[in-house]
Amino acid sequence: MPLSSTFSEKSFSDLPGWSEDDHLAAFAAFRRSAFHAPVKPYRTGSLGVDFNAFADAYAEARAVSDPNASQARSFFERHFMPMLVKADNGVGLVTGFYEPEVEASPVRTERFVVPLLSRPADLIDIDDGNRPAGMDAYLAFGRQTNDDPVEYFDRGAIERGALAGQNLEIAWLAEKVDAFFIHVQGAARLKMTDGRLARVTYAAKSGQRFTGPGRILSELGEIPLEKVTMQSIRAWFKSHPERVDEILWQNRSYIFFREAAVDDAALGPIAAAKVPLTPGRSVAVDRLLHTFGTPFYIDAPALTAFDQKPFRRLMIAQDTGSAITGPARGDLFAGSGDAAGEIAGVVRNAADFYALVPRALFDGARR
Repeated sequence: MPLSSTFSEKSFSDLPGWSEDDHLAAFAAFRRSAFHAPVKPYRTGSLGVDFNAFADAYAEARAVSDPNASQARSFFERHFMPMLVKADNGVGLVTGFYEPEVEASPVRTERFVVPLLSRPADLIDIDDGNRPAGMDAYLAFGRQTNDDPVEYFDRGAIERGALAGQNLEIAWLAEKVDAFFIHVQGAARLKMTDGRLARVTYAAKSGQRFTGPGRILSELGEIPLEKVTMQSIRAWFKSHPERVDEILWQNRSYIFFREAAVDDAALGPIAAAKVPLTPGRSVAVDRLLHTFGTPFYIDAPALTAFDQKPFRRLMIAQDTGSAITGPARGDLFAGSGDAAGEIAGVVRNAADFYALVPRALFDGARR
């Protein structure tokens, strides 16, 4: 598969701030993908960055456990060549995501009344092989019946009790808005009332399209579009508790979770690329276009939320999301907890994306 014309050749000297970046931090994230790669290969994205071309880089990353800063930079410069990624509309975009940390109870109590649910037994994957005539082609999940599969219950139906009595509750939260933002992020750390630190992560979804509350509130004239952030949405919900269901149920998509271990408190959950996310170094990309494990140098000079400096960092593609579509579109993992949420909630910035393409592919495209 040839490299897409979406890529245009650059040099490392073309990357603003490349020499000042922390290449060691990026190497540590890349190395996690290197250890997963032999277990299960990543799917090659349609833009032509062949997973197999990473073999030499992955092998060296597995063998070198403790490089210094100079060696980490040299590693990326020897194995890869930067290529500017052309954005669909001329401008790339980054947003942010994080792993919320909230109080939770293993049982329902007077205070903890909002459940996080595990995957129901009647929720099935839908593809072209079992999709009945007339079912929305977007739906990747459905409900098994005695006849053909049907669309699954949506958020409103589930929160009104469509799945009650099935013992799907993993944990209980105090606030519906907290639960919703855990759905948006796809994972959470739970500070359990019995003293445990637990984690839930994405298992499946009801399948309907995601409709963000920020867009709804903007269209209703409640929050100006340019002021829509996670913080402004939360503040609006706090001021209008009687309208929470009205707004949230317009997002028909509902997320189901599974329990996961917290093996390293410094890292995030295991995401779509099957490795723990690294705060400030893992990025979610369009997995149909890009190949997991690809390093991306992202230049977003107006973004200063991470460290009060222009954001110019080498990131590793290790997650995806339904809202992350297009070649120059990324979601930056900010970490876990409230501080990370403060960062992620305000990130919406124009950015230039440079994919670091394995040299073998780059040389092949040049010949």
